[in-house]
Amino acid sequence: MKLAFILDPIANLDPCHDTTVAFMEAAQLLGHEVWITTMEQLSVVDHQAWATLQAVQLEPVRLENGLWVAEEHWFRLGERKLLPLTEMNAVFMRTDPPVTSAYLYATYILDLLIPTKTLVLNNPQGIRAANEKLYALRFPTVIPASIITTEKAVARQFIEAKGKAVLKPLGGKAGEGILLIKKGDRNFNSLVEISTKQGKEPVMVQEFLPAAQAGDKRLIVLDGDPIGAVNRIPTGDDFRGNMAVGGRIAQVDITERDREIAATLAPQLRADGLYFVGLDIIGGYVTEVNVTSPTGVREADRLDGVSIGKQVIEWVADR
Repeated sequence: MKLAFILDPIANLDPCHDTTVAFMEAAQLLGHEVWITTMEQLSVVDHQAWATLQAVQLEPVRLENGLWVAEEHWFRLGERKLLPLTEMNAVFMRTDPPVTSAYLYATYILDLLIPTKTLVLNNPQGIRAANEKLYALRFPTVIPASIITTEKAVARQFIEAKGKAVLKPLGGKAGEGILLIKKGDRNFNSLVEISTKQGKEPVMVQEFLPAAQAGDKRLIVLDGDPIGAVNRIPTGDDFRGNMAVGGRIAQVDITERDREIAATLAPQLRADGLYFVGLDIIGGYVTEVNVTSPTGVREADRLDGVSIGKQVIEWVADR
């Protein structure tokens, strides 16, 4: 197969952590061609999606003393080629949030691909439909109490009723801008003003789950089925467990509750073409549905001795 990966600049990726690199390594080890591009290098020519692509050769990471280790020069790039994306068997959209106007325009270009000829992970229409905070609201039986608002009075009423809540921007990634607000917080007005950009952008206000102290589980889901998991545990004074803010990584099992949650979401995920998804689960409740560039594969592979990247690439080949 010929596989294209739309990613952030490859030199900025961490091969020991980044799920995209794990996918590319798995594809290379399975004998497939690996090409990369960025969303800024997409074009429409003759009513078709094109991209300026480069073939990439990777030096796979290796496990030493329980940690991934990479070569200093871990990738080599071929010459740039402007090619129609129809030449690819699959295209992986792996650019990190936020979902900006440029990001949306890239998904519109990918809409021009015929899914039966070139599979796009995740489906561009599905990505547009699935804001990673708002999408969870479609599944009220498996999420904590949550509201979306720009209104201080609405947010205050919710926080006073719950005693404590988490305020989340609807964009961003890796826990950026997430705040813990308690009833009676004297900074409440300022925090809401900053988060809503003076009442111009809605935010999610979600019931705080005390189970967060025990970890924020990333459940890795492929075509609606859970295939891996990793626990992210807050450290120090930070209430967030995200790896990007120093959360400690620990091995964790996939529970029956996790499978119940995945089964609840699976029909909608499949209908929206959201094939590779990361569910954030705290205390048996989904807090976010990550669809743009879900991570956690390197950590799950290291802790469980598996290759989720290989599973994903083999699934793509079967498709």
